[in-house]
Order: sequence, then C-alpha cells, then structure tokens
Amino acid sequence: VQLQASGGGLVQPGGSLRLSCSASGFAVDRYAVAWFRQAPGKEREAVACISNYEPLTYYSNSVKGRFTISRDNAKNTVSLQMNFLNPEDTAVYYCAADRRTFTSGSYSSSKEYDYWGQGTQVTVSS
Repeated sequence: VQLQASGGGLVQPGGSLRLSCSASGFAVDRYAVAWFRQAPGKEREAVACISNYEPLTYYSNSVKGRFTISRDNAKNTVSLQMNFLNPEDTAVYYCAADRRTFTSGSYSSSKEYDYWGQGTQVTVSS
C-alpha cells in the first residue's frame, strides 16, 4: 500500500489549490482516505475524510465550506479542492488511508490510520 500526495505550492490569499493523493496497492473506494495538515510548531490536524463504501465526507470546522474532498475510482485517487485559502491554511498536507469505516467522531484521530503518504507543502502568502 502506497500513497503519493502532490499538488502543493505557493498561492496568494483567496486563491485555490487542488491536492491529489494517488494510491497504489489498494482500491481507494475500499478505504477511508483523509487529509491531514501540520503547520510548524503545531499538532497534526485532520482536514477532511471520505468514507469507504458510502459517499460520506467529513470536514473540520476550519475548512468546511471552502475545501472539498472527492474520490476518482477510475484513477484511484482522492483529491482535496481548496478554495478561499488564507495564511492559516499554510502547512504540510498529508493523505492517509485505513480499511476501517470512520464516523464524524472518529475520523480525525491520526492514530487510526495505518497508511500515510509523504507530505506536500502548501504556502498561502502574498
């Protein structure tokens, strides 16, 4: 099982970026896949999660309404569309996957995920 995150970069406040998490060795529709982020000096926090099997999605309050997580089964990828970015969104973003089915109360714990991709840097600055 491998995950490859990509799509990070430098963007101005108010701009958009689309992150992709490409999976190999497993089918993304059989796993819950989440995006986490970690800013310097801060703990890793969950941003969004898309459930396995069911089309359920979960978002942190800080990104709800601005970020959208989606899955492309044909490409075996999970994407994170990030709009209206602000400097507080600056962080290294990681994708993670696990076979378990999470709820809104359990998806945000990084300890629950067995598989992680490398991070991709997102910097929001003018």
